[in-house]
Amino acid sequence: MIPPSFDYHVPRTLPEALKLLGDLGDDAKILAGGHSLLPMMKLRFANPAHLIDINRIDELRGVREKDGRIRIGAMTVENDLIDSPLLQAKVPLLPEAARQIADPQVRNRGTIGGDLAHGDPGNDHPAISIALDATFVLAGPGGEREVKADRFYHGTYATELAANEIMKEIVVDPFPAGTGYAYAKLKRKTGDWATAATAVVLRVANGSVSHVRIALTNVGPTAIHATGAEAAVRGKAPSAAAIEAAAQAAMAACDPAEDLRGDREYKVAMAGEMTRRALRLAFERAGVRVQA
Repeated sequence: MIPPSFDYHVPRTLPEALKLLGDLGDDAKILAGGHSLLPMMKLRFANPAHLIDINRIDELRGVREKDGRIRIGAMTVENDLIDSPLLQAKVPLLPEAARQIADPQVRNRGTIGGDLAHGDPGNDHPAISIALDATFVLAGPGGEREVKADRFYHGTYATELAANEIMKEIVVDPFPAGTGYAYAKLKRKTGDWATAATAVVLRVANGSVSHVRIALTNVGPTAIHATGAEAAVRGKAPSAAAIEAAAQAAMAACDPAEDLRGDREYKVAMAGEMTRRALRLAFERAGVRVQA
């Protein structure tokens, strides 16, 4: 289908984009990579009178380190995450996970900020950002504010981002030495959304788990911060029993919708299996042996 007609705006600076967004109000939508918005427009699920294309705002792109933190422009595309030497060295979960998103053509255009701001529970970056304990910098007419990833999502397509705000950047901390990480994703075919997926970041000190964050993709109305699964392994020795307890807790947190990827029971079971796989790989990368 062809989208309905709209006016097209191409600001060159963030203040110009924010002014357009304020002047045009609810009739305007931000266009980033377009892979989420344009299909919704074709299906008439979205019908904006104005599109504000922010692709030419250079300050919204790139990966840099400042004051000991990694700052990622919201308009940075997936392939730039994959190719970033800084992320490969200091936050390797991000380039590894980006390789599992869609296909090369989509990764050339799809942006991390668009993925995050859309609020689709099937998108990968929300759960990854929760596992990374990321902070989102939101720019609006009154300046900038910061929101933690696990406080950003309110429901399907409902986020903390106000109608007159633009996501500017994503801020994450470099991994300390000995950090284990993984993003285990089950999908039907290349380019598909996850049937279920689990993101894990952890560290082990003195024989027990000292830090762990676990988040789930596409098994609820939003990405799920699986705090129960975290509690099942935090302070425990890495063991098969602890991993199984975390998997069971992750499954208990799920509330998936049935679709072509599976019914509720299947998706819940796969969330548990992805949690087992992600934890085992994360422990391996942290350099510790899982007790039988």
